[in-house]
Amino acid sequence: MTAAFVTGLVLAAGGSKRLGRPKQLLPYGSSTLLGHVLATARSCDFDQLLCVVGGGAERVRAAVDLTGVEVVENRHFGEGCSSSIAAALRSVDPVSEVLVLMLGDQPGVSAGTVRALLAGRGDAPLAACAYDDGRGHPLAFAREVFAELESLHGDKGVWKLMDRRVDDVIDVPIGGAIPRDVDTWDDYEAVLAQVGVR
Repeated sequence: MTAAFVTGLVLAAGGSKRLGRPKQLLPYGSSTLLGHVLATARSCDFDQLLCVVGGGAERVRAAVDLTGVEVVENRHFGEGCSSSIAAALRSVDPVSEVLVLMLGDQPGVSAGTVRALLAGRGDAPLAACAYDDGRGHPLAFAREVFAELESLHGDKGVWKLMDRRVDDVIDVPIGGAIPRDVDTWDDYEAVLAQVGVR
């Protein structure tokens, strides 16, 4: 049996309204927040790696290492995460069987978490990480769900899809708390403190 063709999708199109500057470009270790997430995604050995940009797209392209990444620009990023997923699906390889959704502002997700998610999903249509304190990203979707993903709306669309298809979702146990995503300056300070990065 051959391994499934897996596409990784990093969502990084947010306008960073609450932060007041492009969070994708915040310093994180020797890189940027988005640069760190993309480095993690590259180490996941995806067959295809997409990244959706929107807010601050030109600055992101200029400042972030996008080696090995197919960049998709979402001009409608203000309509929420679902619009970025829809934009990316048009670029997903026709032979892709699984889509793994990662957040560009969630640096605490490791390649090991992604591997555990893919190993634990079996052939389930949808899979999520079951952390100690709840369900979180990354998420995995089989091709049979792609059409539904493309029709979602707003920031909570994927969660509503999982609620609708509750019997099709596998929750893969992952130790620890849900990794924090960076929406505010306090979030940023917290993710830096967690890893001792300054």
